[in-house]
Amino acid sequence: MFNVCVMPPCQGGTVIGSARCKEFRSHEGRLKAAHNLVQRGITNLCVIGGDGSLTGANLFREEWSGLLEELVQQGLIDEDAVQKYSALHIVGMVGSIDNDFCGTDMTIGTDSALHRIIEVVDAIMTTAQSHQRTFVLEVMGRHCGYLALVSALACGADWVLIPEMPPEDGWEEKMCQKLSATRSRGSRLNIIIVAEGAIDRHGKAITGSVVKDLVVRCLGFDTRVTILGHVQRGGTPSAFDRILASRMGVEAVIALLETTANTPACVVSLCGNQAVRLPLMECVQMTQEVQKAMDEKKFEEAVKLRGRSFENNLKTYKLLAHRKLESELPHSNFNIAVLNVGAPAAGMNAAVRSAVRVGISEGHKMFAVNDGFEGFYKGQIKEIKWADVGGWTGQGGSLLGTKRTLPAKYVEKIAEQMRAHNINALLVIGGFEAYLGLMELLEARGKYDEFCVPMVMVPATVSNNVPGSDLSIGADTALNAITDTCDRIKQSASGTKRRVFIIETMGGYCGYLASVGGLAAGADAAYIYEEPFDIRDLQSNVEHLTEKMKGAIQRGLVLRNENSNENYTTDFIYQLYSEEGRGVFDCRKNVLGHMQQGGAPSPFDRNFGTKISAKAMLWLTKKMNETFRQGRVFANTEDTCCLLGMRRRALVFQPVVQLKDETDFVHRIPKEQWWLKLRPLMKILAKYKTSYDVSDSGQLEHVVRNIRPKESDPSGAM
Repeated sequence: MFNVCVMPPCQGGTVIGSARCKEFRSHEGRLKAAHNLVQRGITNLCVIGGDGSLTGANLFREEWSGLLEELVQQGLIDEDAVQKYSALHIVGMVGSIDNDFCGTDMTIGTDSALHRIIEVVDAIMTTAQSHQRTFVLEVMGRHCGYLALVSALACGADWVLIPEMPPEDGWEEKMCQKLSATRSRGSRLNIIIVAEGAIDRHGKAITGSVVKDLVVRCLGFDTRVTILGHVQRGGTPSAFDRILASRMGVEAVIALLETTANTPACVVSLCGNQAVRLPLMECVQMTQEVQKAMDEKKFEEAVKLRGRSFENNLKTYKLLAHRKLESELPHSNFNIAVLNVGAPAAGMNAAVRSAVRVGISEGHKMFAVNDGFEGFYKGQIKEIKWADVGGWTGQGGSLLGTKRTLPAKYVEKIAEQMRAHNINALLVIGGFEAYLGLMELLEARGKYDEFCVPMVMVPATVSNNVPGSDLSIGADTALNAITDTCDRIKQSASGTKRRVFIIETMGGYCGYLASVGGLAAGADAAYIYEEPFDIRDLQSNVEHLTEKMKGAIQRGLVLRNENSNENYTTDFIYQLYSEEGRGVFDCRKNVLGHMQQGGAPSPFDRNFGTKISAKAMLWLTKKMNETFRQGRVFANTEDTCCLLGMRRRALVFQPVVQLKDETDFVHRIPKEQWWLKLRPLMKILAKYKTSYDVSDSGQLEHVVRNIRPKESDPSGAM
């Protein structure tokens, strides 16, 4: 039997407490723990912690039979208890802000820590620009540089220092040259991020103060140090962490229900966008191997052992932060155009910056198209340089401008512009309009050879409604806007009489924001188009909420997607709840509107936009080289016009033609959407009696060591 305790998702830290227990490290301590579990009839443990906690839990499991025998000998339990509680089942979930556990792409708490760091970096950048200063930020990461590396990637830092990859000897001079070159190009600030465990090649610690003294001594720049410390552990959890923890929690319970006496202890991990189960000790052993490699100064091996995600982050940072000399660039005569299409989405600018800098690093000439396809046919095209995209990562909206205009009516004029600027490839960043536009350009290939070039789309829309991708740039920022607002709205009712809030979200006909936002914010219901509802469902929800409100619950939250039903509008639902709840609770409504599209991009969207765009550019480079013949690029096959999307575990290039059958063009949504399987979880947490689909739950796998991709496939490195 499992007892479930529902806690508020907006609360940070741990409501059940956490501690490093010295007593549990001793045999006597574990014997006492075994007695406590047997007394309470507990044989299933879900352990949330780092490698130390999980290693201890596994040892506890291995000793379990012996511990029970000792308890019998001491007369604390009888033989019947030994038979009844003969097996201890353990499933681990990794909770660590450092993201230092091998086998998972993200640990619970990491994204929230990144939010704290980026909030500080964004605030510091304004004062640094005003005073023309250099700021050195020291972030957590005694043994793992993930926070430093990803925050450097997310803010476009000039330099980053991490323990896994100490800088080469002479790094001091190279860093100062880089800072000086940045200032000489007109930049008014420099950002350097240092992990607290950063060292040089000889094991000597590199602290924020050391870096500051170096910059002041060599360059004379006004320099300040900020040590973030435990600020990174605090605050409310991000939307990503709330969803991740919820998904991992469900997977952990399912794993416990399915376990047998012979099943090894496992840890629930995230691979791409899919929950997986891995043997706990395999993950622990690999995590320990990382530290061993670092101690032995095998730094390349340490980076590889951290996993593909960490290695790719490091490669991408080096590619974008350090500009190659002209003599070092590969020789290329290719021109690539990049444009944003559709509504603005936070993270678009990070994607454009990444595309421009990766393209220049590959030796290409990059062209920026303003205002989407409308600007394309009007000739609003200009070459864009490395320095032109400096500081773009943290800016919201679309600095290139974006329009919903589709290209079909203007293909002749667009073809003229392609010919005039000798465009050899296209990168289109946007939502459903970008998807439709790419299909129209593909169709125009039969009439205009100018469109016989490699074309790729990167999904960027707050609605997350693009077929072929589980996630879109901008959706995470919108989710954080929704959850933050819902938290504040619910807090506004604390201490007052019982109140229910009706919140309308964006998304068109796609219910992603309402459903996932509802799960993250602890909603009681979320009405969406994909899951039809009628008056009986509404009445049932009102009655359920009324019963809850008669108890200790004082606040209710109901989300509605803007196009969920043409008759059951937000006003109608508000009036229905107000009338039916009269005497028990009152109602308020709030339409969130375009605040979901605004604001600075979240760390996830900055990082996702940067990496997916870099991969798209490497793919374009590969395709241009493959299709270059007789002095020109000529690509007319379906596989040269693709959408790059996150599909379960990996980023995948999919020909847009093949995505037609997966698309509901009338309602502008995919026919199948992964997040619909999360909706029963929201109902369970809202105390509804419902079932949960376990058909998509993970199976026990083995840890796959990071094997370097073949040199012939540059996109594989991303």
